[in-house]
Amino acid sequence: MDLNFSLNEISKAANQLLSLTDKNRVIAFHGEMGAGKTTIIHALCKVLGVKDAISSPTFSIINQYQTEKAATIYHIDLYRLKDEEEAIQTGVEDCLYSGSWCFVEWPEKAAAIFPETTLHVYITPLNNHTRKLTINL
Repeated sequence: MDLNFSLNEISKAANQLLSLTDKNRVIAFHGEMGAGKTTIIHALCKVLGVKDAISSPTFSIINQYQTEKAATIYHIDLYRLKDEEEAIQTGVEDCLYSGSWCFVEWPEKAAAIFPETTLHVYITPLNNHTRKLTINL
């Protein structure tokens, strides 16, 4: 399934993406540097009711947020990791199987540890203001 959106419509795109998740709480975002992975994750967090500052976990690897309803959301960035073993050592696997929302950037760095039910989203920039999401259901 493909979904095109402009940056002005990002909240609408986030709502549409969440409507496809059913019971799946792990969403893996694939795309080149600057494609918009962190931007769409920011929008997803806002739609889910996160009031905290949302930032890229490039250096911390895992950011944890709380929603207004006290639900936990994990924002994970695997860019700096070498492999699955390093991801496991940093606690990524625990997050993925916690039952909480997990939004993961650069999932290919530790592909083998993801649940089978992970929703994979591929982000392609169409121009400076528009992105295409290809969603593997």
